[in-house]
Formats: sequence, C-alpha cells, structure tokens
Amino acid sequence: MAFHYPAAVSADLIGRYHTASPDETLALGERMGARLRDLRAEGAVVLLVGPLGAGKTVFAQGIARGLGVRDRVISPTYTIISEYDAGGAPLHHVDLYRIEGAEQMENLGLEDILRGPGVVLVEWGEKLAIGERAGWLRVTFSLIAGDGRDIVVEGSPR
Repeated sequence: MAFHYPAAVSADLIGRYHTASPDETLALGERMGARLRDLRAEGAVVLLVGPLGAGKTVFAQGIARGLGVRDRVISPTYTIISEYDAGGAPLHHVDLYRIEGAEQMENLGLEDILRGPGVVLVEWGEKLAIGERAGWLRVTFSLIAGDGRDIVVEGSPR
C-alpha cells in the first residue's frame, strides 16, 4: 500500500499546536484540509490518535470543510466508514473504535480504500498498522486539564 505525501506538503503540516476551544480545533483541521486538497487525486491518509473527547471528530470536520465537503460530517462509530464527496474525490472517514483484532480489520476492506484516490481520515488510527510505509500523517491529541488540547502532527513524506 502506498501513501502519497510530497515532502513540501508534509513539512508545512508537521508541528505542535495548542487549541483552547473546539472552534480552534476545527479551524486547525480546516487549514490542514486546505493543504491536503491538492492530494485528493493521488490519495492521502491521516491517522487521528487520542483519548475519547480529545477533539478527533471536530478536527476531522475541519479537514472535511477544508477539502470542500458540504455534508455534515459525524463520527462513523457505528457505520465504521463514511464516504463524502470532497470536490471530485472521496473523503473516507473511518472510526476504528469498535474494531478489535486482525480479522475484523481485514473484513473492513480498508486496503482498497487506502490504495485509492481521495483522503482517508482514520479515528483511532493507532489500530491501523502502517509499519515503515512512507506518506502518512499522524495527528495525536492530548487533553490539557482546563486548557484545551495539544496536537502533534507527525508524518512520513514519500
């Protein structure tokens, strides 16, 4: 499976951020989505990692907005995978919270989605084994008591 991130795009996104409100988290996600817009045709993968209530879904909503998605984006906790139109290419929003074990993971059909065009957002992304593959972004959320959240964006350009 190949992920596609030109080094210039990854360098613009990599870093540490702090958001003090859901609106700030949404805005940060929207900026990332705007940077990912040019990668829709090639394919892009963003792993979202953090505890319940840390802002993963709000951030995903921001990315969707930045990509031009007009539909309301909600966490696909029960449907597991939701697909949206992101300006001619799909946005796949995946939630692995309820997925346990390799067999359940294999039955999702993620390999095909990850190989295809569009952007794939994976909540609970730590459950997706990406190994040494290049071309992914990992966004880790940490709650700061009474002061919002810290967000670390790491990645591997192709």
